[in-house]
Amino acid sequence: MTTPIYDTYIVGTGLSGLAAAIKLKEQGLDHFKIIEKADRVGGTWRENTYPGCGCDVPSALYSYSFAPSSRWSRLFAAQPEILSYLEQVSRDYGIEPLITFNTELKNARWDERRHLWVLDTSQGQDLARTVIFATGPITEPQTPSLPGLESFKGEMFHSAQWNHDYDLTGKRVAVIG
Repeated sequence: MTTPIYDTYIVGTGLSGLAAAIKLKEQGLDHFKIIEKADRVGGTWRENTYPGCGCDVPSALYSYSFAPSSRWSRLFAAQPEILSYLEQVSRDYGIEPLITFNTELKNARWDERRHLWVLDTSQGQDLARTVIFATGPITEPQTPSLPGLESFKGEMFHSAQWNHDYDLTGKRVAVIG
């Protein structure tokens, strides 16, 4: 069996990945593949669920120009509402069925001889002429290296991996970064 060669390959289904897929589809460029490491769309709005997480830009300006929403509950939308908007847009534009979920990009390399991208994923290998890396700048949480961090005895977690089970009531909390 021959490995298909995709015209375009999109990595990530946050704001940029979804917009790229929608615009490709609108142009009739439908020989593309979208992969997403998680089990649903949303990018940073799926990953970050810390208390108070939301948009710092007026919601109407944070939505796509081709899919405006007048249903925002407040001027600066909270994380669940933004995630819901992205999920709805992916359904409305028929993108969700085109996504291969639970698939992580492990390596991408340019094959000079074949003039193709060779993409190694958690599900196998793909080939593409063009790749859109829409993984975003905060895909992987970065924890700073601080003296004494390894000997700290208290609870510690990154805001991108918020521990909703931990009760912070009455605790002294340090926010770093």
